[in-house]
Amino acid sequence: MIAIIKNVKEEGPGNIEDYLRENSIPYKIFEAQDGKLPSTLDGYTGLIVMGGPMGVYEMEQYPQLRITSRLIREAINRNLKVLGICLGAQLIAHILGARVYKGHGEEIGWLDIELTSEGLRDSLMISLAKHPSVGDVWRKFKVFHWHGDTFDLPFGAIHLAKSALYEAQAFKFGQKVYALQFHIEVTEELLSQWFEEHPLREQILKETQKLSSEYSARAKNFYKVFFSDL
Repeated sequence: MIAIIKNVKEEGPGNIEDYLRENSIPYKIFEAQDGKLPSTLDGYTGLIVMGGPMGVYEMEQYPQLRITSRLIREAINRNLKVLGICLGAQLIAHILGARVYKGHGEEIGWLDIELTSEGLRDSLMISLAKHPSVGDVWRKFKVFHWHGDTFDLPFGAIHLAKSALYEAQAFKFGQKVYALQFHIEVTEELLSQWFEEHPLREQILKETQKLSSEYSARAKNFYKVFFSDL
């Protein structure tokens, strides 16, 4: 059973949920905004923490982040599979002792990440970087970003990817914990909701139509590896 924590209702698991459902992998979604979080991870084999507009440094204002942080720590201590996306990645970095802070600018839209040398040796990142049709591995490829915060690489973590604006785009800790600053889970439906009243809506949706098929296939290949031994 996979526990999926949504920090806000708008930022759901998207194509992650699609993959779990299609492959009969049991999961349960928790709405942290409503205070609905598991008291323990007993019986769970993995934890996925989604994004959200709040910052790790705003735990006084959003106390549910403290509970989510405790659950991430529990998952790491139990050696469970852990995947953090955007805010989820920042929470993992925080739990591992790294500084999380406002960046020098927002990163929004379909922008490149570049794998590090360690990223090119990581099976999960290779599964994402491999072009679904051609089959070759792209060191640099487009992913979807929407964040203004960033973090330092935690001690002991392996740096997997960077972008032009921010060094910390992906890292892993041990063999089972992955943190992605970008949004691997996005679908056309999710982005249409997120950008409903945003000035970049037309541009984002136009680019999404061009990239969504390839991107969803990359994401699916990532999930195949990430969930393979559950």
